[in-house]
Amino acid sequence: MKILIVSDSHGLQRELEELKKRHRDAELFIHCGDSELEKDDPAIQGFHVVRGNCDFHNGFPEQLLLSAKDKKIFVTHGHLYQVKTNPLNVYYKARESGADIACFGHSHRLGAEMADGVLLINPGSVRLPRGRSEKTYVVLEIGEDHYLIRVYEYLGKELEDLRQTFPF
Repeated sequence: MKILIVSDSHGLQRELEELKKRHRDAELFIHCGDSELEKDDPAIQGFHVVRGNCDFHNGFPEQLLLSAKDKKIFVTHGHLYQVKTNPLNVYYKARESGADIACFGHSHRLGAEMADGVLLINPGSVRLPRGRSEKTYVVLEIGEDHYLIRVYEYLGKELEDLRQTFPF
């Protein structure tokens, strides 16, 4: 199962449309907030979206709990959990929610790690990355016994040196 995960697009529309076309084989599309788009904007249609700290009056929820295969995915923007200083609060909330995977943004910093059975994913930002020059998003593949993380720069080139596999 393939899942496209993006965050912090800050008003981009054409780029989100392009990601949906490029990865039309994905079975789930997740936006971790700060889209700065309204719910009825065509660019955000098809995405499961949470509200970020720069999303005003768009009516997106603060967090979501999704299912993919036999895994639960906790999605939040991260500002309510102080992820810029420490992702531990998101980890605890994911555990409390019974989630296997936690997706979040806010810091604009790309990262993925396994923490005591919970896969934490920050896809970076497709508009304003921090910590690296590439504008990034992630495609997560859930296999039979592992997760495969593929990182892409927003024009579609995979950053193969950042590919990671995590057993579960």
